[in-house]
Amino acid sequence: MTRGERVCAFIENYCTVPEGDLVGKLMHLEPFQRAWILAVYDNPHGTRLAILSVGKKNGKTPLIAAIVLAHLAGPEARTNSQIVSGAMSQQQASTVFKYAWKMVQQSPKLQALVRVRPSLKTLQGLAANVEYRAISRQKKTAHGIAPVLAILDELGQVRGGQDDFVEAIETALGAYEGSMLVVISTQAASDRDLLSTWIDDHARNQSPTTVCHVHSAQSIDCDVMDVAAWREANPALGIFRSMKDMTSLAEKASRMPSFEGSFRNLNLNQRVAQEKLAFAPTVWRNGSDDVDRRIFTDGRPVHLGVDLAQRTDLCAVVAAACDDAGNVQLLPFCYTPLTGLEERTQRDRAPYDVWVRQEYLRAVPGSCVDYDWLCTDLGLELEGMNIASLQFDRWRIDVLRAAAQRTGFFAMVPLWVDVGQGYRDFSPRLEAFESALLGWRVRHGGHPLLTMGAANAIAATDPTGARKLDKSMSTQRIDPLVAAIMAAFPALPEGRIVQEIDVSAMVG
Repeated sequence: MTRGERVCAFIENYCTVPEGDLVGKLMHLEPFQRAWILAVYDNPHGTRLAILSVGKKNGKTPLIAAIVLAHLAGPEARTNSQIVSGAMSQQQASTVFKYAWKMVQQSPKLQALVRVRPSLKTLQGLAANVEYRAISRQKKTAHGIAPVLAILDELGQVRGGQDDFVEAIETALGAYEGSMLVVISTQAASDRDLLSTWIDDHARNQSPTTVCHVHSAQSIDCDVMDVAAWREANPALGIFRSMKDMTSLAEKASRMPSFEGSFRNLNLNQRVAQEKLAFAPTVWRNGSDDVDRRIFTDGRPVHLGVDLAQRTDLCAVVAAACDDAGNVQLLPFCYTPLTGLEERTQRDRAPYDVWVRQEYLRAVPGSCVDYDWLCTDLGLELEGMNIASLQFDRWRIDVLRAAAQRTGFFAMVPLWVDVGQGYRDFSPRLEAFESALLGWRVRHGGHPLLTMGAANAIAATDPTGARKLDKSMSTQRIDPLVAAIMAAFPALPEGRIVQEIDVSAMVG
C-alpha cells in the first residue's frame, strides 16, 4: 500500500461526515478527492505545495479536517510535530476546528487517539504527541509556529499578490524537512491575486514538488445554465453538492446580472470578481452579431473613442457608427508594443500574441507605442470615413494631439471632445451603453479585446447612484471597452442629444 493509499484508507475508516444528511457515517472519498490525495502523497519528488481548487460546497472543509486527522493520529503522524490550519477569518478557522472535533466525537476509534481542547481550539494526537491548532489572520497568530503541515482554507479570499499572514506560515514551514503547505479553495477573483499567481506559476514552470488540481468551468463566457459547465467546477455535483441548490443559484444569476459575477466565481470557480460587473457576460453576448463595416464608409457620422492607457501596454481607438436600425456598431483598433509582447502575454494571462497573429491587435515596432506611427496607421484605416468627433480621456492626449498634427491626422477630426472619467461625466455614457446592450442595440462582433474588457470591468457607484468604471478593481485591461463606451455615446440617439447640448455650450 502506498503512502497516498494509506491516507485514503485512514480517512475512509476513521473519519465521519461532520454535518448534513450523511452526518455520522464514514466518509467516502470521491474520485476527484482520491486522485488529488494520491498525487500529493505519492509524488516521487515529494510535495511541498498542494493545491485543490473546486467550486463552493464541494466538501473542501471536511476534506481539510480529514487530512488534519491523518497527520494528527493517522499514518502521517510525526512525533512531537505541529499542524496548523489557517483561514482568512476567525469564523472560517473555527469551522475547520469544529469539523475535526465533530469527527473525533463521532468516532470511538478517534476518541481513543485524540484529545480535544475546545477552549484553545487545539487537538492533540496522543500516540505521537502531535498538536493541531486553528489560526486566523485576524488574530495574528501565525508567528512563532513551526508546523510540519500547514493547511490554508479559502486562500482565494486574499486580494493582491502578497499577504503577511500567508508569508509567516510559509516561512515557518522551513523548520522541517519534508514539510508541506496545502491549499484548498475556490479561485480568486483576479489574475493578480495570491492564489492565482501560485496556480499560474505552476502552469508555466511545472514544479515537480507542486501538485495543483483546478476544477473550473473552462469557458469564461459559458452560459450560467450550462450543466456541463457546472460539472466541470463541481465534481461532487449530485452527490454532496446539491443539484437543486445549484439550479436555483444559476437561475438567479440568469435573471439578475448583478449576481452573475458572484455565481461564476463561487460556483463555476472562475476568476471573476464578485463585485458588480459593469456588464454581465450574458448581456455582453447580446452584441456578438457581426459588425457591418460598410456603414463606416457610406457617409454617415463616425465617432472615435480613444483610451491611451500606458504606452508600454495597450492603446485603444474604437470607431462607432449608428446603422439604419438604430444599432451602434463598433470597430476597434488596438495597439501594443512589439518588444516585450511575450512577457505581457504571460503577465496579463491574455493571448496578445495570438491576437496579433489574428490581426485583432496591432504590434507597434519598438518597446512603446509611437504615437506618430499610431496616427499614421489610423489615418490609413479611417480614410473614407466621415469622422464627426473624437472622444478622449485626458491621459497623454496632448502628446497624441501633437502627433496628430505632425502626421495630418488632426485634419481628419473636426471635433475633439474631452470626456472625464469620473462619476459626473462617465455615468451617463455607461448607462446609455448598458441600455443599448440590454436592448440588443450594440454590435461588437465578439471582438476579443472588447470582450476581455467587458468580462473584467467593475462598476463603482457613488452615494447618488452615479457609476463609473474602476480600473483599479478590474482584473485585466479594460481600455478598449472604455474607448468603445466613449465612442458609442454620441452615436446613440440618447447620447447624441446630450453631445449636441455640450458642444453648443462649449462653443457658446
